[in-house]
Amino acid sequence: MSEIVIPERFRGPPQSGNGGYCAGAFSEAVASPVVEVTLRSPIPLEVPMRLEGGPAPRVTQGDTLIAEMRAAVLSLDVPEPPSFDEAAAAGPDSYSLASGINTFHQGRGFHPICFCCGADHDDGLNVFAAPVQDGAQVAAVWRTRDAWGIEALLPERFIWAALDCPGQFAFMAGGIRTGMLGRMTAEVERPAPAGADYLVTGWRVGIEGKKHFAGTAVFDASGRRVARALAVWIGQRD
Repeated sequence: MSEIVIPERFRGPPQSGNGGYCAGAFSEAVASPVVEVTLRSPIPLEVPMRLEGGPAPRVTQGDTLIAEMRAAVLSLDVPEPPSFDEAAAAGPDSYSLASGINTFHQGRGFHPICFCCGADHDDGLNVFAAPVQDGAQVAAVWRTRDAWGIEALLPERFIWAALDCPGQFAFMAGGIRTGMLGRMTAEVERPAPAGADYLVTGWRVGIEGKKHFAGTAVFDASGRRVARALAVWIGQRD
């Protein structure tokens, strides 16, 4: 048993952690190449949480169950990604930069202060996904920065974070507003050097009741896939 604290930098909504980053942090308790993380409650910021390992790993804060983790198998077909040039050209149309679609926090875009997609986050990832291929996918050129102070490889938590918001944006490209991230199953397939450019994609997989399934992936400049994930977004905001 150990403690884990999510710093305020890694927020998603104003008062809770970015789901992808936190899922990646929690996944480190499971020795498996593919990990499923189910988020049960909003993740508090700057508050010690208890990380329990063993046969049923979980994260709690007081009496509140925050997350459950387990080894998993990821069955996910990844569509052919657009080119870097196509993603870059679509960038100005990203929901991260759009006006009039944010309902809970002042600023630019859908989630202005989100660590992954927030245009107003001073130290975020700047994954500004936009519709491509007539809305069949969303994509972003993710330019990782030396300013993060990472000298070698990107932390896998950062890759999990980059795999988060494009899944929700994929549904927005289809005219659907989802709710909160409920579950993420991810596999980081190869190391990702810091300071390089990557392509992040997202696409709709299906809907079952209130569950919205989205796939996301990260590719390097040579076209090799770095990571992939299947996310379940619960409910609908509107």
